Amino acid sequence: MAPVPHPGPTPDDSTDAYVGLPAEEAERRAVEHGWTTVRPLPPDSVITMEYVAGRLNFTVRDGVVARCWQG
Repeated sequence: MAPVPHPGPTPDDSTDAYVGLPAEEAERRAVEHGWTTVRPLPPDSVITMEYVAGRLNFTVRDGVVARCWQG
């Protein structure tokens, strides 16, 4: 049987700080803060819901981050 994966730590970062930022700035800042994957999404996107440690998700509306969450 395969070993159970143990996800690495996620950055100690406030997701609320990204809301209202231009998408490009938010992505740059997220990478600088240690997020390994940054996923910008259009509003109402259909996405998979599996949790991925180190991933930051943005809902981007009119070029601005409207919502941000990790996983």
